[in-house]
Amino acid sequence: MKNAEQKIDAPWIDEVADGDFISKNPTYECGKYFDLFKKAFYDDASGMRLKYYFFDPTKHGAAKKDYPLLVFLHGTGNSLVGDVCINYTGAEFYATPKYQDVFGGAYVLVPVANEYKDEDGRTCGYWTEEYCGPVHELIMDFVKEHGACSGKRFLFGNSSGATFAMRLMDNFIDDFDAVIPVGSSALPPDEVLDEYDRKGKILFFAMGKKDEFHSFADEVGPRLERLKRMKNCFIFTPDWVRNGDKGIASINFGFEMGQHCLMNAVHANLMFDDGTPLEERLPQGMTGWIASVLK
Repeated sequence: MKNAEQKIDAPWIDEVADGDFISKNPTYECGKYFDLFKKAFYDDASGMRLKYYFFDPTKHGAAKKDYPLLVFLHGTGNSLVGDVCINYTGAEFYATPKYQDVFGGAYVLVPVANEYKDEDGRTCGYWTEEYCGPVHELIMDFVKEHGACSGKRFLFGNSSGATFAMRLMDNFIDDFDAVIPVGSSALPPDEVLDEYDRKGKILFFAMGKKDEFHSFADEVGPRLERLKRMKNCFIFTPDWVRNGDKGIASINFGFEMGQHCLMNAVHANLMFDDGTPLEERLPQGMTGWIASVLK
C-alpha cells in the first residue's frame, strides 16, 4: 500500500502502485569523500572569478598517465551550500577508488557559479550563456595545467547545470567528447544533433518521465525519435526516479521535486544498494558506461 503516513504533496502521488513506497532521501552518505577534492579559484580573461573543486588521481596513488576528465555542473542554488555542492553535482563518489577503478581513473572538475540571493530571497547568478566562455576557459586551462588530463572529456550536468552542459557542448563541440544532461529537457535543435553524429560525439540523455519541472510528454516526447536515430545516444528515461532502497524518490522543499532529482541515482552509479542496476542495459551502472566509452 502507499505510505499514507508521509504527507507528500506530489503531482504523481496517486499513481504510486500498491506495494510501492516513498523514499525521502538518498541512501548514501554526503561528505564522506570531500577530502579527496581540492578547492581553487580561476580568473578568466574577462575578469570573472570562478571557484572550483577538483580531484587529481595522481595525488592519490594513481600512476602518471593520460586520464579522461569528468566535469560536473551543479543545479540552481547548489553553489550556496558550500562544499556540499560537490555532492549535489553528483561528483563526490566519482573520485572514490571504487568508481575510479572501474573506468581506470579520471580527473574530476566541479566549476561553481557565482550565485547569490537577492533582497527578495531569489537565487541569482546561476548558469547562463554568459558563463560559457569563462567555464570553457577554466576547463581548457585545467587540462593544460594537468598534463595527465589529456583523455576524453565528459560534461555532466544536473538540472539547470544539465542545460548549461548542453550549451557548452553546442558552443565548443570540438573540445568535448560526451555530454550527460540529467533532469533537463532543453535538448539542442536537430541540426546540432546532426553535428554530434558528424563529429562522433556522445549524448547520454537522462530524465524522469514524471519530472515536476518539465513535461516529459510535451518537451521530450516529440524529440525521442530523433534521439533514437543518433549514432551515439543512450536514452535513460525511467518511469520512476528511485533511491538506493528502491523507493520512489521524494524530496519536498515546499514543492515536490523527487522525480526531478535523477542525479542522485547517477551519483549512486545507477545501482541499487543491493547491487542490482536501475537500468538493465547498464549492468555495471554509469561507471561501466564510462568505461565502455573509453575503450
